[in-house]
Amino acid sequence: MTALLLQSMTRHFSLEAKQGHARAGILITRHGTLETPAFMPVATKATAKYVEPRELVEAGTQAVISNAFLLSLKPGHELIKKAGGIHKFMNFDRVIFTDCGGFQMLREGIFVSTKPQGIVFKSPYTGKEALITPEEIMAIQADLGSDVAMVLDYVAPYGATIEQVKEAATISNRWAEWSLHSDAAKKSREEGQLIFAIVHGGIYPEVRKSHAAYLARWNFDGYSIGGLSIGEPPEKMFPALEAALSELPEDKPRYLMGLGSPLEILEAVKRGVDIFDSAYPTQTARHNSLMTRKGIIKISSPKYAEDFSPVDETCDCYACKNFSRAYIHFLSKVNEPAGKQLKSIHNIRFLQKLVSDARRAIIEGSFDEFFESFKASFKS
Repeated sequence: MTALLLQSMTRHFSLEAKQGHARAGILITRHGTLETPAFMPVATKATAKYVEPRELVEAGTQAVISNAFLLSLKPGHELIKKAGGIHKFMNFDRVIFTDCGGFQMLREGIFVSTKPQGIVFKSPYTGKEALITPEEIMAIQADLGSDVAMVLDYVAPYGATIEQVKEAATISNRWAEWSLHSDAAKKSREEGQLIFAIVHGGIYPEVRKSHAAYLARWNFDGYSIGGLSIGEPPEKMFPALEAALSELPEDKPRYLMGLGSPLEILEAVKRGVDIFDSAYPTQTARHNSLMTRKGIIKISSPKYAEDFSPVDETCDCYACKNFSRAYIHFLSKVNEPAGKQLKSIHNIRFLQKLVSDARRAIIEGSFDEFFESFKASFKS
């Protein structure tokens, strides 16, 4: 299928090409551009685990996502503002998204309760309870100086009933409007910060569709899709995703939160998603699972003890260019931090190359062939 070259553009986002529903675009922010499809490693506390900002850049990372709520607790958003913003604080001069912290509702020991005006969380550092409101989280993200800020959202767990999910979507609608119209958001948008809404609806396509349609009425700079990839099987996730995408504006970026497995990323790209984030590459690396073009390998397996080939011969990451499977196997067995570092660098680079190759294929009109070829070779 030939790619459709496009000129569609809003102030911050332009679509360069489409093949079917798959899109190649550019998101413009005050700290540079993000070529999509794009994958963001998670830097929850202004750092990715076992990977330095310099190494993120060397691996091809264009953007990361940090957690505004947790950063507001420690070291504090006021301190980060004094440092010149989160980019200077963590010495990362590329795009930074910040999440509102709504996902923490799924974390036992942190989430306490919801109130009409916001969410009550318990600090994991002090145990002190704090109410986070839509207005407050936008003020926190303005202080952090991120390029893209998320509105406060209500996240229903997987397994919630349709009535519970509808209630969560209704609350999220209200909080999204309060976030967008807060004084902090108005000021930060004037200074170049982009505001993204978050679509909810659980695994119920009809709720996803109505929630996306409601949020699409408001002038957000982009649309995130939350509350997926939290335990539901693919046969439930993708219909819900498709329902949400069907109602979102064509000329705004679409960001699927929390998805990091290679085949599922490509499945979502095929359906029209532009941006992804996940702890998947670093988390699986720490558990000795490494991505290769032929599938996942368990580097701690005894069969790699005398394997002197690189993790993936097609990979150009620092780990693959300089070290063998045997060496990384050894580091893993003796639990050396350097092993976690090298494994994380590799997995991040693997996903960055995957989305970059997907982007090129969309522009060239060969995405379907690229997808089928990868699917045939990658054994999860």
